[in-house]
Amino acid sequence: MPATSIRFSTFPRTETPAEFVLQIIDVFRSHEATISTIKLDKGLTSDQVLAILAGDLSDIGFEIELGKTKDQKIDRPVFFGENGVPTLKYEIDGYHAGWRCGIEIEAGRAWMGNAIYRDLIQSAVMVGVDYLCLAVSNTYKYKSGGRETSSKDYDNTKQVAEALYGHTRVSLPYKLILIGY
Repeated sequence: MPATSIRFSTFPRTETPAEFVLQIIDVFRSHEATISTIKLDKGLTSDQVLAILAGDLSDIGFEIELGKTKDQKIDRPVFFGENGVPTLKYEIDGYHAGWRCGIEIEAGRAWMGNAIYRDLIQSAVMVGVDYLCLAVSNTYKYKSGGRETSSKDYDNTKQVAEALYGHTRVSLPYKLILIGY
């Protein structure tokens, strides 16, 4: 296999990755030239990355957010009220019912805007999410004080995941697939 900048880690580290993980990774790798934050001078927004991947993710069974209007969004219930009607729901970029897998794609605000923490916590309380696929930039490039600089979002997020899944004080109810693109 040729070298790729798309990488992934699964958590907990003590369990074999689910069989479907490589199908998801293949979708990211098939669009590497278009989405790679290492190879591109300027990264895309999360919506742009999702739009590029949407067709192939749908082909493998994901229901994908199609836009920003209420009827185009995907949400997962958190609580149910009277008559089984969801009383609290959180939005997610996509969901695969067969795999019970939610997917979130983050870009610039993944690390510096703390979006990964929101994704990790909200997924913990979503009904039917046994796997969270969290995709973040390998490298988020930006200007600070007129100088080009970067944030290693994948590496930083991986450290958080290693702490959460490796610590005895925390027990997340889902398995994590972390993707760096």
